[in-house]
Amino acid sequence: MATEGTVILDGAGVKRALTRIAHEILEKNKGVGGLVLVGIRTGGVHLAHELADRLAEIEGEKVPVGAVDITLYRDDIKGHAEHLPVGKTEIPFTLEGRIVVLVDDVLYTGRTIRAAMDALMDHGRPTSIQLAVLVDRGHRELPIRADFVGRNVPTSRTENIQVMFDAINKPTDVVLQK
Repeated sequence: MATEGTVILDGAGVKRALTRIAHEILEKNKGVGGLVLVGIRTGGVHLAHELADRLAEIEGEKVPVGAVDITLYRDDIKGHAEHLPVGKTEIPFTLEGRIVVLVDDVLYTGRTIRAAMDALMDHGRPTSIQLAVLVDRGHRELPIRADFVGRNVPTSRTENIQVMFDAINKPTDVVLQK
């Protein structure tokens, strides 16, 4: 899938970043006990599955993975929600007493993360919510920061960061578009 822009992380770089994030998650949480991953649709879900695979390779134990759709929780669509396609939230496990690692591809203003936390709280009360992102591009509008970051990429507001995925939803590279 060709996209105009500058590749800031190639496939190998993405793999290294996800492996580092997996190790940081394990270190902070002293293993995978009580841990679940919830990806934000759509890119975050694919990355959550990649992280779960790496955690299983390292620890020998599979971490449950869920998906959250934030469409109805967004604060920029008040009065327009009926016109947006709503994806499916799939959290096939309890959040009560669990450590939730919320996973997204790009952290920008923080509004997506706020919406995702609101959606999660409608499904239960976890012990804690941690945030893992592949790219943090800055420009926060809310006091939200990631616990685990693959790469910090300072951008202007006119630039865009695109995480590219292949046909089987594996991340292939990260592109900065001007």
